Amino acid sequence: MTEPIEPPDNADKPHYQGHRKRLRTRFLNDLGASMQDYELLELLLCQTIPRKDVKPLAKDLIARFGGIGGVLSADPDTLMAQSGLNENSVTGLKAVQQAALRLIRRDLDRADLLSSWQAVIDYCRAQMGRESVEQTRLLFLDGRNRLIADEVQHRGTVNHTPLYPREVVKRALELNASALIMVHNHPSGDPTPSRADIDMTVAVRDALARIDIQLHDHIVISRAGHTSLRAEGHI
Repeated sequence: MTEPIEPPDNADKPHYQGHRKRLRTRFLNDLGASMQDYELLELLLCQTIPRKDVKPLAKDLIARFGGIGGVLSADPDTLMAQSGLNENSVTGLKAVQQAALRLIRRDLDRADLLSSWQAVIDYCRAQMGRESVEQTRLLFLDGRNRLIADEVQHRGTVNHTPLYPREVVKRALELNASALIMVHNHPSGDPTPSRADIDMTVAVRDALARIDIQLHDHIVISRAGHTSLRAEGHI
């Protein structure tokens, strides 16, 4: 009588277990440099979604948000509404985003921001470029143009955020700032400043000038790029 053939040891293991191990191995070989966006996202999701094949979910999210950057920067409530994601997975994704932002921010700390302009732009785009509503943040600088504080002053609607010169002046005095950089985003994707943006910039510039604080620039950020109001001749 023929002996029954024993099944291999891993016959009862889900196929994705071996796939997850291969993903980890590939990542460690070059720290993910050769991996596609959906594969990196899949690896992240593996950490918080056990016992499930998450490749389809990763591909769906990449398609929905336009890349891994769009996924990581998406609003938590928007992510929670996606089928397949839960509180653990959203927390994991947002933690990665925050770590990336702090890594970018490190290049700004204690540096002369006017001599590190591209780093300023990269940081602001990472922070605000994919926001779904307008927000205005202020970068407060000391006398050597080093960053004292980076603060979001207001969040508005999809196309408007209020900013009051007196509030800017008050906060600048509290921080003993010598100069400021204003930044706000355009969720529409077009970084062209509006007439209201220009008028607000002039009002803030003039208010700060009365107390000998300089407004270096007002930068409009979007997914497509940025516009400097100083470069455009509005400051």
